[in-house]
Amino acid sequence: MNPQFGNGVNLFFEDLGPRRGTPVILIHGHPFNRTMWAPQTAALTAAGYRVIIPDLRGYGESPVVPGEALLADLADDIAALLARLDIERVVVGGVSMGGQIAMEMRLRHPGVVRALVLSDTTAVPETEDARKLRRERAEQLVAQGMRPYAEEVIDKMLAPYNVVGMPETAARVSAMMCATDPEGAAAALRGRAECPDYRPVLAGTAEPCLVVVGADDVFTPVADAEALHALMPHSVLAVIDGAGHLPGVERPDAFNRVLLEFLAGL
Repeated sequence: MNPQFGNGVNLFFEDLGPRRGTPVILIHGHPFNRTMWAPQTAALTAAGYRVIIPDLRGYGESPVVPGEALLADLADDIAALLARLDIERVVVGGVSMGGQIAMEMRLRHPGVVRALVLSDTTAVPETEDARKLRRERAEQLVAQGMRPYAEEVIDKMLAPYNVVGMPETAARVSAMMCATDPEGAAAALRGRAECPDYRPVLAGTAEPCLVVVGADDVFTPVADAEALHALMPHSVLAVIDGAGHLPGVERPDAFNRVLLEFLAGL
């Protein structure tokens, strides 16, 4: 684990596995941190990949930058970190907000992206109602803290049957949410309210892409993943049964299997 200045922000990250291995960077979603990727990190490093897992600004052990954190800002943070690590080409993966940051990387830093892994995310811009809701949610987090939000969304982050049937996993996911600084989470939500339309850039991608979705995701359902898959000529789609919005957490073995298969084909 190393603190690292990138884009003026002191990002905390882990750089694991053999340095000569194919580099893969995994970007967590909101309101989580790098530890959500623990099952994937173990599988990838065991298979010989180099894995970088950062805490985004305002999350985990990275410092909070109050105000507004645009997806462009978060992508530039990642690009600066990769430059400091002398990584010129990398597989960029992300879940939910992390998937949007991966798409922003393809938009702003296309030369860095060797391939994409997009899990439970969408390329469609926010509606005006959704923009308003994100801004209202940001103020709610600052006023009330993270716990009420975590309690409200846990059975949407995970499939409801997994909240009941996988109590240790549910507790870990809830703990990650509750540990997040409300100011950092709020800044990201304000930035996501300005999410652009990523469909034009994805429609022109020549890079391979793995699109993954939990079969019972209610935030970004299978139809959203199918639309992403249809956009990109070199994409493959994997639907993970028995999972909601976080299949890498809920069904890590199945998620890792499709991820390793995709990476092996690069």
